[in-house]
Amino acid sequence: MKKLWGGRFSGSRDQNIEAFGASISFDQRLASFDITGSIAHATMLGETGCILKEEANSIVSGLLKVRDKLERGELEFRLADEDIHMNIERYLTEEIGAVAGKLHTARSRNDQVATDVHLFVRHALLESIVYMQACRSALIEQAERHIGVIMPGYTHLQRAQPVLFSHHLLAYAQMLSRDISRLHDLWKRVNILPLGSGAIAGTTFPLDRMMVARLLKFDGIYENSMDAVSDRDFVLEYQSASCVCMMHLSRLCEEIIIWSSGEFGFIELDDSLSTGSSMMPQKKNPDFAELTRGKTGRVYGSLFSLLTTMKGLPLTYNKDMQEDKEGLFDTVDTLIGSLNVVAAMVKTWRVNADRMRFAADQGFTNATDAADYLAKRGLPFREAHEVVGKLVRHCIERNTHLSTLTLEELKGFSSLFEADIFEALSLENVVNRRGTAGGTGTQPVMNQIAELKRRVKDDQHWLKEHQEGAATR
Repeated sequence: MKKLWGGRFSGSRDQNIEAFGASISFDQRLASFDITGSIAHATMLGETGCILKEEANSIVSGLLKVRDKLERGELEFRLADEDIHMNIERYLTEEIGAVAGKLHTARSRNDQVATDVHLFVRHALLESIVYMQACRSALIEQAERHIGVIMPGYTHLQRAQPVLFSHHLLAYAQMLSRDISRLHDLWKRVNILPLGSGAIAGTTFPLDRMMVARLLKFDGIYENSMDAVSDRDFVLEYQSASCVCMMHLSRLCEEIIIWSSGEFGFIELDDSLSTGSSMMPQKKNPDFAELTRGKTGRVYGSLFSLLTTMKGLPLTYNKDMQEDKEGLFDTVDTLIGSLNVVAAMVKTWRVNADRMRFAADQGFTNATDAADYLAKRGLPFREAHEVVGKLVRHCIERNTHLSTLTLEELKGFSSLFEADIFEALSLENVVNRRGTAGGTGTQPVMNQIAELKRRVKDDQHWLKEHQEGAATR
């Protein structure tokens, strides 16, 4: 196909140079979005009299045929046509002839590609939320199923205080709720239309940009044509939100790796989500958790790559901005793939409740409650802290634990200890005394589950509403 811009130039270009400048190897992923935007543009051109209605109808009919071929996998994209826009226009020309050239009336590839990317990110945002919700629901289900399981909570990866395993899992469910909320907030900056801005300064044709916005289910239009064609903030925001979500998944995967080790043994991953060793037949490796952890760095890289690309660009469009797509596409695929595999690990792991409880019981996780016990009987907390610290050292030196000491031994450290200390130090009581909102007690955890379930319903309603509102077919 003759290049759209070929009139100014003579001669041909070396194939290696052509390949270097072309984007069709990756932006073919925008094909369906490019066709959707073009159908709306052609419809508007016909309605406003920029082209004849019968010409607009012919273009729309031709684009629908091209889309059918795309969906059947019958389109082959050519390097000679540079990008997805010119490849689609070539196929349209084959369908309807020279009138296809009128599709580009009052449109530049600058505002066209910006529209394609908005449509793509809008779709990716909704799809990402679907997978975030699935991962969050898996965590909530596991939390509800294991509500009575006690494990050690950690600071500095040292046993700190006993917590409900459910409480630990719900911390990640809360993180995913914030990830979903971030994408909800991003919607209003994604769902605006750049088309109609031309190459930089708008157009002399009497366009109806709001009509195109309605056809494409955008909430509004860019108010400045230069901003419209040069803005990639919405891509950066999606990538940034993806980085935060991947960080959350990576932290959970780190815990899965630790918990499934022989030293911890808190969980066992399903065989379908583990691998073995080519040399050591006993091995069961948490490869998918490790891979998710590793892929987090690549998503970070895509964000920093585009930030670096954009930081030095004068207004408006520059060829550098062609580099916005590969990192974006990879981020979408990596995020969704990671959410899917993490949800599968959570759904299918086997929980070793006895091992978790043993670790909590043997790790002096109730030491803070022993100090609180003394403080409530009048001993200043700093002194109570020292008394219990000496108790812990006593136990370590004798390879024993607080729960195995006799009342007589305890009184040797403080006369304030009475028989009810043993009840106070039971793991169930230690956990359930944390009954304030947000605490690890059974009731606040059940309240948290109920609130998260309510939020799940709200988010499902938001998603359905926006999926229907964004539908352009």
